[in-house]
Amino acid sequence: MSESLAAPLPQGVGYGVVVGLGVAFAIGMILVTRALKHVFGEDNSTTETFMVANRTVGTGLTASAVISSWTFTSALLGAPYLTYWHGIALPVWWANGQSVMICFFAFLAIQAKLKAPNAHTLLELIKVRYGHVAHVLWIVMALLNNIFNFTSMLVGASTAVSALTGMDIIASTYLLPLGVVVYTYWGGLRATFLTDYIHTFIIMIVLVWFSLKVILIKEIGSIGAMYDLVKNLPQEGSIEGNHDGSYLTMTSKESLFFGIIHIVTNFGIVIMDTGFWQKGFAADVAAAVPGYILGGNAYFAIPFTFGTVVGLGALALEPTSAWPTYPRRMTEAEVGGGLVLPYMAQAVAGKGGAVAILLILFMACTSVASAQLIAVSSIISFDVYGVYINKKPSNEELIRWSHIGVVGCSLFISSFATALHKGGVDLNWTIYMLGIVICPGTIPTVLSLLWRGQSRVAAIAAPTIGMASGFAVWFGTAYALYGEISVASTGKALPCMYACLTSMFVPLPISLILSWFRPQNFEWEEFLKIERVGAEGDETKGGFDHDAYFTPEKVRYMKRMSKVAAIWAIATFLGHVVLWPLPMYGAKMIFSKGLFVAWVVVGLIWLFLTLLIANFYPLYDGGIKQIWQVVGHLGRAPAKVVDADTGTDSPFVTEIHLPEASEANEKA
Repeated sequence: MSESLAAPLPQGVGYGVVVGLGVAFAIGMILVTRALKHVFGEDNSTTETFMVANRTVGTGLTASAVISSWTFTSALLGAPYLTYWHGIALPVWWANGQSVMICFFAFLAIQAKLKAPNAHTLLELIKVRYGHVAHVLWIVMALLNNIFNFTSMLVGASTAVSALTGMDIIASTYLLPLGVVVYTYWGGLRATFLTDYIHTFIIMIVLVWFSLKVILIKEIGSIGAMYDLVKNLPQEGSIEGNHDGSYLTMTSKESLFFGIIHIVTNFGIVIMDTGFWQKGFAADVAAAVPGYILGGNAYFAIPFTFGTVVGLGALALEPTSAWPTYPRRMTEAEVGGGLVLPYMAQAVAGKGGAVAILLILFMACTSVASAQLIAVSSIISFDVYGVYINKKPSNEELIRWSHIGVVGCSLFISSFATALHKGGVDLNWTIYMLGIVICPGTIPTVLSLLWRGQSRVAAIAAPTIGMASGFAVWFGTAYALYGEISVASTGKALPCMYACLTSMFVPLPISLILSWFRPQNFEWEEFLKIERVGAEGDETKGGFDHDAYFTPEKVRYMKRMSKVAAIWAIATFLGHVVLWPLPMYGAKMIFSKGLFVAWVVVGLIWLFLTLLIANFYPLYDGGIKQIWQVVGHLGRAPAKVVDADTGTDSPFVTEIHLPEASEANEKA
């Protein structure tokens, strides 16, 4: 970050948003949690509610939570600055690197509901299938995933908050998660879903407003004018690795390298993140597949449109007096630190723009933080305390250790992010290297749920060798290409790409070969040993009725939705990766003005559709009715709603009749 630029906002605004707004959200969510308990019987002091929201979350809220879960501060900051560096191809690769794996996870989510309906975390499945050694290994890999994800987000967010307000970067690093800790501590996963929705509601409004504001600022004025300004830049025609050195081409080697890294990394991020599995477990059977597919495809517009408009808009505005660093260009440190978006906010909307961007960065940071805190707390309570410290924990003890996990995770992540700041590590380095650490367990995890044959030895050996191989390739390639092993050399595209691919795919042949010698032939019914956790005195183990759950009708429905999810995953990969950017990469063409205008218009329309899905579909999908129930029943006795799946009292869900639900989903 440049020390010569004065922050557009005073420190008081930074502390007011980070601390004041965080506390306000915390108080609001505590009140909402109490209202849900009073009206619907939602008791966050029970493990089933705290961890998996009673498995009754609907399609709209699931889709909104998926969008929110992917709206990292690193996405809001990273897509614009990488577009500024590499051009129009980059946002497509950022977006498809997040949409494809969400649609694939819809398939995993419904498979988990079919085979392990009582699971709370991914790691429970691993323990049942492979035993304690594999379980400990997956605990380590899952924690590494959450730690590096959370830290990457916090590094970028705290840097941007400091640039916008002058707030001390270390104070920002510790205070950003503060309010999240409070409402996650009290509300659990249901609070995470609700705050995800509220945060996404605000973020989407600001993203749409800001994208239009960039285009309509007087120095630009229209989409066509933005094209002309970028086309006439002095550096246009000299961008290394791009066709004819142009920003306006899909033939961009660095964008392709980043796309490979991003797609591989994000498969690891999703599949190894226990938070995504928890939201999959929490979604109602009829909501899991449509919720993830709808959210995954809607999310595409955020990095695609926002990255294109802000990144190219920054190139167009930088030579004008509106740009904060004028008359000089931004330094590599400023760009790599993610400051393109904060500077753009100052340029197009002054202090008001800076406040708006500060607000959405805070919202994105806290939304993702809440999911990460719940994920880590579930590992600490279920998979560490409940397995290795107290093998017969009560509901109250699990909740207590979940609370310990929430607070401990926040303190550790803030300290780790501070260490990275002090070590000179920026957002760019964390974005590129994530997959090397996260990806080794991805394929073994998928095979654990989908293939009976993967053996215990294969499950343990494959990710271990994969991670060791990834690190060896990372350091070896960095030294071979750049003559040193440093933060700078290990943050380059090629060492990270080769290492990510190694970490991801080396485990596959190892698992297949070792399993071929002695396949496990696992029986899926073993997953039914996992039980729900009831409150004290609850002999029904959370109200699960095996016969009511596994009716022939429901089993057929889940198998049918598995096929739908698999088809959507394949179609999304083909559409977003194979049939769109790759042919345009090979075409070696530069955008005409007409194509550029159409490109941005389609992106804006997509962004508006994402706004509708994220903000208003959850209200249509039962949200308004439930809000009125809360308002109308305040002061009355708690209400109970019967869950049609189990025949037990289950709050915050109306009766679900699978034939109608499946027909609606198939039409959707």
